[in-house]
Amino acid sequence: MKKGPLAEIKAEFKGDRADLIPVLQRIQADYDYLPKEAIGNVARWLKISENEIYGWRPSTRNSGSCSRAAPSQVCLGTACHVKGGEQMLEVLKRRLEVNPGETTQDGKYDLERVFCLGCCASHPW
Repeated sequence: MKKGPLAEIKAEFKGDRADLIPVLQRIQADYDYLPKEAIGNVARWLKISENEIYGWRPSTRNSGSCSRAAPSQVCLGTACHVKGGEQMLEVLKRRLEVNPGETTQDGKYDLERVFCLGCCASHPW
């Protein structure tokens, strides 16, 4: 990976978890793909595991449900963020009484932040 682009990107962002998608978009714009080395560098910088960036995580039996009654994944990609993803996440945190990355006390649902479900025109969950 070229050394310049990540240094330039770091200067533009705070280094918060919320910077993940814009940072990856900038890297992709520079390289036309996301180099594995870049994922590792971004993971260390933002203090996010590479597995979380790739979206790999063991889940509970209902994880991934698209049910409107009890969604467990909330997309925070650009389109879903604009359509209310953050607000949806806050509502689910209160109703399920869990934070992202946690499972409800009854073990039925987990709440996950995801960064693209590929249904941008539909809804944020």
